[in-house]
This record gives sequence, C-alpha cells and structure tokens, in this order.
Amino acid sequence: MEINWFIIAVVLVGVIALILYLIKKNQKDKKDVTKFFNTDTTIRKESEPDEDER
Repeated sequence: MEINWFIIAVVLVGVIALILYLIKKNQKDKKDVTKFFNTDTTIRKESEPDEDER
C-alpha cells in the first residue's frame, strides 16, 4: 500500500484554506458584534430615588 501524496497535499491545502476563511470570518463577526453593543443605547440606567422616597 503506497501513500498517495498528491491526495494528502490537496486535502491539507483545503483544510488550511478552510481554517484561514473561518478566522477571517470570525474577525469580521467580532467587529460587527462589538459595533452593535457599543451603539446599543436602549438600555437606560435607573434614576436615583428622590429624597422623598428615602
């Protein structure tokens, strides 16, 4: 049984390309999520209680 180096090389190139694609996609998603949370202003701080309520 002889090792077919051509097939192994093609598979390795494909795996490396997939890993690089996933890393690039993850970085883009990370930027989008960071931008979303930094611009989300729907959460409001609770106001401090008035002096009458103490």
